Amino acid sequence: MENLKLFDAEHKFMNIVWEHEPVNSTELSRICEKELGWKKPTTYSMIKKLSERGIMQNEKATVTALIAREAVQKHEANTLVDKMFGGSIPSFITSFLQNKTLSRDEAHKIKAMIDEVTKK
Repeated sequence: MENLKLFDAEHKFMNIVWEHEPVNSTELSRICEKELGWKKPTTYSMIKKLSERGIMQNEKATVTALIAREAVQKHEANTLVDKMFGGSIPSFITSFLQNKTLSRDEAHKIKAMIDEVTKK
């Protein structure tokens, strides 16, 4: 779904929305000024743009997300694996783990996730 693609500024903005929703649009502009250095018109522009794309809504000056953070994360992860690794999860994992060390606990968690997915 193409409307799940967020550019960097949109993603930073949506992280704020997800953390604070439901949030008054005036309060959201204050938070964005503090965290992103944005002026009020920039925040309102972003609200309008993402509302038009169906990613959020602004009703009665209350902003809420229409798409969950997890849906965007899943879309972005799938796009990355497809684009950079030809859809190969083993290639992605190999590249990701190169020069990294996992703790025993992290390795067990990853193994448990793999075991859960392979049961389906």
